[in-house]
Amino acid sequence: MTPAARQRLEVRAPILIVSAAAWMLLILRPHDASAHAHCSGLLATNSPGQWGRWALMLVGMMGPLLVAPVLHVRERSFARRRTRGIALFVLGYGAIWMLAAVVLMPLASYLTVASGAAIALLWQWSPLKQRALNRGHGHPELAAFGAAADAAALRFGLTHGAWCLASCWALMLLPFLVVHGHLVAMAVVTLWLIAEKLDRPAKPRWSMRLPLKATRLLVYLSESGFSCLGGCRRISW
Repeated sequence: MTPAARQRLEVRAPILIVSAAAWMLLILRPHDASAHAHCSGLLATNSPGQWGRWALMLVGMMGPLLVAPVLHVRERSFARRRTRGIALFVLGYGAIWMLAAVVLMPLASYLTVASGAAIALLWQWSPLKQRALNRGHGHPELAAFGAAADAAALRFGLTHGAWCLASCWALMLLPFLVVHGHLVAMAVVTLWLIAEKLDRPAKPRWSMRLPLKATRLLVYLSESGFSCLGGCRRISW
């Protein structure tokens, strides 16, 4: 394993483990995970349990999306500052999404599955969505020393969280609207978010936006699998 691959693994493995742990907690208490759909108005943000479930959703769904930016912070921080830099980045990113809950959870209580899907579809096709996706790919230079380094890591977390929110907010509403199958909706949205992150930045315009790179990869893997099966049959005969 190359040093670069080892470094990526050192970032990816802990993030995915924490994300998997959040999913396990949600799976073990599915009635709590779907409770969002039964909340109404500002009551959705007044319960500590709702805040906790929202935080678990974020960790489970957004964790895999943070591998690249966390790796960026790690690579541009001295060894003695890496843990603090990553923590400040995550703090800024999480703060944006926790604040977003103040709007998203009450908003979900006024929507149906059909209206939420229509909003998500409209936003997916909009140039604003593509602009937010493009900005989310950007990783700025980070200061290396002292308070400037801490401020840069926190600012990166806040800005990355803001662009992620701008890109994902409509899709994140959908699991709130599904009473039965809430976790399945979460999983589908998570996979979609991961897939669309694979695509390169594009010109913002109205278009039917699909995760093309992930689709091509799945087609290639399926074709390779069928080819392997065919080859195995030929060998066995």
